[in-house]
Amino acid sequence: MNNKNKTSKIPKWAWLMISLATAMVLWYVLSLIPKTSRSFPNLVVTFKSVFTMIEREVFWKDISSSLISVVAGFAIGFVLSLPAAILMAWYGPVRNIIEPWIQFIRNIPPLAYVPLVVISAGVGRKSQIIVITIATFLIMTVTIYQGVINVDETLIKAARVLGATDKDIFLKVIAPATLPFIITAIRLGSSTALTTLIAAESTGAIAGLGMRIRSLNNSFESAPMLLYIIIIGIIGMLIEKLVKFIERRFTGWQEKREV
Repeated sequence: MNNKNKTSKIPKWAWLMISLATAMVLWYVLSLIPKTSRSFPNLVVTFKSVFTMIEREVFWKDISSSLISVVAGFAIGFVLSLPAAILMAWYGPVRNIIEPWIQFIRNIPPLAYVPLVVISAGVGRKSQIIVITIATFLIMTVTIYQGVINVDETLIKAARVLGATDKDIFLKVIAPATLPFIITAIRLGSSTALTTLIAAESTGAIAGLGMRIRSLNNSFESAPMLLYIIIIGIIGMLIEKLVKFIERRFTGWQEKREV
């Protein structure tokens, strides 16, 4: 108990510094071991590769290209998942028709259906957005659907007794109760959009973080490749911070266990 009280007094920023320092030490050790040194070049060499990629005039182009595809694919997936999830939860026939296909496609890795997307939509940005849209749509639809069906049935029945229409029930009962699940869907969808990036940019992309990682892998340039992997991780962390801000803003009423 005393140890717990002592550690609880350490501020979060200090824990972050400890975590970062531990990672740096581990990275340094891996850069010294012969078997891992080629995959994990030291910190200085890795971050110097930023200038190498800037000199090649691809660094900012790769980041912006990937962000456009990720944001567009995620946005379309989210807009489509909301009505799909609500219709599935609200109407049995819709659920019985759509749910089996969502569960079926959800278990297929995006890389498997990329060739079909390319054949249908051609190479380039459109195919990237379609692949990301499919992946994010599936995960967000399932998450939001679970939120809608878990709304307390008593609240819905009480609203009907008081004369509420389907529209009133949705706006005043289901929407507020489902909001935490929608936030969770946004978190999972944004993460899925990033993890699908490599598959999405195998559709003949001429720029992008995922495309460049594959290209650097072919030329065995491990330093810039590791740099690009780190950049994807940083983008993911920034998105997570944004989602947490939205969560605090809109679900501040929700009680949570202190950790």
